[in-house]
Amino acid sequence: MRLCFLFVSPCLAGSVLWSGIFNSTATVEDFDLWSWSNEIEPWQWYIHGTGNTSEYLGLSADYKNPAASDAQGLRITIDGTSFWEDQTMERSELIPQTAEDLGAGHLYYHFSLSTATTNAPNASFEHQIAFFESAFTELQYGLEDGASGTSDNTLRWLAGGETYWSVQLEAGNWYNFAYDINFDNQTVGLWASNNSDPLVLVVDAVAVTASSNSEDWHVGELRLPNGGVNSAAEDWFWSGIYIEEAPLNTEIGSASAAASTTAASASTASTSSATSVATSTSTTAPTTSTTSTTSVSSTTIPVSTEPASTSVPTSVSTSVPSAVSSSTTVAEISTTVVSTSESSAVATATPTEVSVSTSTEVSVATPTAVSISTATASSSTATSTASTSTVLPIPSGSASQILSELHAMLTSLLSRAGVHARDFNGH
Repeated sequence: MRLCFLFVSPCLAGSVLWSGIFNSTATVEDFDLWSWSNEIEPWQWYIHGTGNTSEYLGLSADYKNPAASDAQGLRITIDGTSFWEDQTMERSELIPQTAEDLGAGHLYYHFSLSTATTNAPNASFEHQIAFFESAFTELQYGLEDGASGTSDNTLRWLAGGETYWSVQLEAGNWYNFAYDINFDNQTVGLWASNNSDPLVLVVDAVAVTASSNSEDWHVGELRLPNGGVNSAAEDWFWSGIYIEEAPLNTEIGSASAAASTTAASASTASTSSATSVATSTSTTAPTTSTTSTTSVSSTTIPVSTEPASTSVPTSVSTSVPSAVSSSTTVAEISTTVVSTSESSAVATATPTEVSVSTSTEVSVATPTAVSISTATASSSTATSTASTSTVLPIPSGSASQILSELHAMLTSLLSRAGVHARDFNGH
């Protein structure tokens, strides 16, 4: 699982395998979401002291390289509580969490590093920084363990245990690095620059025994005791942390800028995709309706009507067994016929009972035209009957005349639907 809402992956010259660059939504509490039972990308966080995470880690725009486009930089602190697993070394370290292979091919491990005058590193102790567990390459700062003297302000890069590059650490300066590791050729080189300057090759390929299991690059600080103890806090600031395949991106800040652009594009694409799916679903889903036994077709012919002041207290309905029913009013007649047949001929079930019910208090406005909507239902093995529609003459005269005319109209209608007029004789 990836906390993609917290971190963004840059799109650079090479193919980025892993990114630890922080966006504006990342918080210190997010680091605590990781555990051995919940190994979420992009960071493992377990090598630290007994204090709260916020004592050792911090995120802020003030902690990043100003030349970079990272939304936030990372503060990693060691102090007198930073003893992990009862060791005598002070340690605060993050490790990449990823399913990618970070130990094959030709890769560049990018990061920028800085310090401040407040909580400055103690030059009397050896610090191991951005190191691999096999120590085939790493940065070191301070007096080497076992060396003579009391302090050493040198920041140095080592390959195979030997120093190949060094500089006097200056507070407030940003040191940009890329470990140039060729796991196939078993070499490592170093690219470096200051502040906003592009990376340049400062140490060419050195033969080493390069290896990684993809979870052994330690981003942070390990401070040896050098035979002494000092509990004062030390702050180190990190920015632009990511790993890419060759070719190398040398520009500082383009990593984060590309990351933000890529993330925004991905978000837009995701939104467009979601919209497309939603549109497709809402458009397509209603187009097909299937039933295994009966299909129904209906035709409605609308007519314009004018309200009339005459009210006729009449409502007629017929109920025919074998699922043939007709509901009729003066304004609109709607007939539904169900027919079944084993051949191409249409067979109409013969009704055994027809009833007419007349209400005594139904008000019906006299329309200028009458429309009939006929819905024809047929079984899946029958030939559907054709829909029928007609316009009937307007009833006129007294209520009894209207009822008589309505009787005639209904008789004519039901005869068309297969119901015989004889069923209404005598009414």
